[in-house]
Amino acid sequence: MAGSTPRTRDWTPPWPLDIGATVGVHRRGGGDPAFRVDAGGAITRASHTPDGPGTLRITASSGVVTGTAWGPGGVWMLDQLPDLLGAQDDPSLVPSGNPIVDDLVRRSRGFRIGRSDRVWEALAASILEQKVVGAEAWRAWRYLVRRFGEPAPGVDGLWVPPPRAVWADIPNWDWHRSGAEPVRMRTIRGASSVDVERHADRLTVLRGVGPWTEAEVRARAVGDPDAVPVGDFHIPNVVGHALIGERIDDARMLELLEPFAGQRGRVIRLIERYGPRPQRRGHRMSVRDYRGI
Repeated sequence: MAGSTPRTRDWTPPWPLDIGATVGVHRRGGGDPAFRVDAGGAITRASHTPDGPGTLRITASSGVVTGTAWGPGGVWMLDQLPDLLGAQDDPSLVPSGNPIVDDLVRRSRGFRIGRSDRVWEALAASILEQKVVGAEAWRAWRYLVRRFGEPAPGVDGLWVPPPRAVWADIPNWDWHRSGAEPVRMRTIRGASSVDVERHADRLTVLRGVGPWTEAEVRARAVGDPDAVPVGDFHIPNVVGHALIGERIDDARMLELLEPFAGQRGRVIRLIERYGPRPQRRGHRMSVRDYRGI
C-alpha cells in the first residue's frame, strides 16, 4: 500500500489531557469515514494536508502521547500534533466567579481546545450541517468523502476527505445522491473557488456562509475559544438550561455569555459536554431524504 511506512512521534503534554474530549469535535457523526475511535481509545484521523493525504493515529500511555502517521501528509500531521491536542490553548483564561461555570471547569480537567489547521475540511463539513439535523448532514458527508476522497494511507477502512479543488467538480447527480440539497451544493461550490486556509476570520464574505458556519469552522480549524455559533437550533436552550434553568434565544444567550468574552465558545463546549441537558420538548427536526425524487 502506498504510503504504508509509518512515522512516529512521542509528545508529553505538560498538563492533563483527555484526548477523546479534545479531538472528538473533529468527528462528523458515528460513521465518519475519516475518523475512527478504537475500543481501547486510540483515535485515527485522515486529512488532506498541505503536503497531500495523511493518516494519524493517536495513542497515550503513562502521560506520553504517541502519534503514528502514514502518507505524504504524515510528517505534517506529526508536526501539527501538539496543536491538534491544544498546545496553544489556555483553559485558565476562563473568568471565575460563576459557580456553575467554575464547576464545569473543574469537571473538565484534561479537556483542551485544539486546532486542525485545515480550514477547508472544517468549512465543507460545516456547510453540509447548515440548518439540518446532524444525521442528514453526516449522511451526505459519508457519501461524498467515500465517493470523491481516497483511501487513507496505511490504514484500511478510512478515507481522506477530498481537497478543495475536487469539491468544485462534484456532479449535480452525486450531490443529489448524497442527500444534500442544492443550496448547500451551491455554497460549497462557490467557496471552493477561494483559498480559505488563511482567511478563517473572513469566511462570512462567502455567499451562503454566515456567523454560525464561521464559528463552527473557527472552533475546529483555528481553536478559537470565543467562537459562538449564533443561529443554532439547540445551543441557546442548552446554555439557558445550564446557567439559569430557562429556555432562551440567541440574544439572551449572548447576554449570559458576555462575562466570559474571549472564552464564550469554551463555555458552550463545557456546557455541552459536562453540563446538564434540557428535557426535549416538542417535535424534533426530521431527517429529510429526497435522494429518490
